[in-house]
Amino acid sequence: MRKSNLTYRKSGVNIKAADKFVNYISSLAKKHNNNKKSKNIGGFGSISKIPKYYSNGYLVASTDGVGTKIEIANDLSKFDTIGIDLVAMSVNDLIVQGAKPFIFLDYISIDKIILNKLKSIIKGISKGCELSECMLVGGETAEMPGTYTKGKFDLAGFAVGFVNKKNILNKKNLKSGDLILAIPSNGLHSNGYSLVRYILKKNNIKINKNSFLKKELIRPTKIYTKEILDLNKKRLIKGCANITGGGLKDNISRVIPKGISAEIELSKIKTLKIFRWIKKFNISDKEMIKTFNCGVGFCIIINKKNLNKINKFFNSKYKPYVIGKIIKGKKSVILNGKINWSE
Repeated sequence: MRKSNLTYRKSGVNIKAADKFVNYISSLAKKHNNNKKSKNIGGFGSISKIPKYYSNGYLVASTDGVGTKIEIANDLSKFDTIGIDLVAMSVNDLIVQGAKPFIFLDYISIDKIILNKLKSIIKGISKGCELSECMLVGGETAEMPGTYTKGKFDLAGFAVGFVNKKNILNKKNLKSGDLILAIPSNGLHSNGYSLVRYILKKNNIKINKNSFLKKELIRPTKIYTKEILDLNKKRLIKGCANITGGGLKDNISRVIPKGISAEIELSKIKTLKIFRWIKKFNISDKEMIKTFNCGVGFCIIINKKNLNKINKFFNSKYKPYVIGKIIKGKKSVILNGKINWSE
């Protein structure tokens, strides 16, 4: 008997399954896209019309992933929130410069297309776009047998936003006397997970058997777009920083110009239970501040006369509070005191 010919399907790539997934993405994207007639999903490239109100506008672009938080999703077999993280990591960077997120594209690479798993991931991406008022206009799904081991996958996101020249947050506008406010995080966001997973492995901790960790470690990253853009529209902020990898010092230093410094009082930081849990595994303060947001998800820099106007833009859980100020000096960021790790 003659043997059957080799096919792409036999090598592990299922194009029909990929096509079904594309159709599913299209149905989700149409629900929240501004352009209901958009035919972007499934095409070779997405086309989006630039809004008229950005007549003097600039493009701002950002790309990111979610790091090893993906492994927590795999451990818990929970994939419906990791897409929110993916969107958050890009759009929270766009708003640092005052840009409104406009379009988002994703890249999913996986060992084998399992429709239910991919649908859960894309639901999260769609939800993240909805929360940030951003359009999901396309992406790519790559089935890569042999590159990833069974069940493994990776995500990358790409976002583009617009900002009019007058609304660009320029660090040159910062002055001595300006206040630095912390906006609370809702947990780890998407940074420091390699250290967290090392702690879990070293101490033989099973997150499936720990209700606290099961909830905290998969909690999706807070998206700050609405609050920050509303503040910027009212000219109530002069600068801001997304607190991601590198923690407070590295991220705030990126928005501080030469000739002034940011002075942060660590004792004023309001920590969360998940960071206090991590701290007890003999992690130094220096390492905690460098690796995690420690309860501060985002920072805004304001003229002190606007302090009382800020809170009305936030619900009670995420109300900003003062953790520092801008001072004259050559150093970029000065960290004073110690974080209070007690409840």
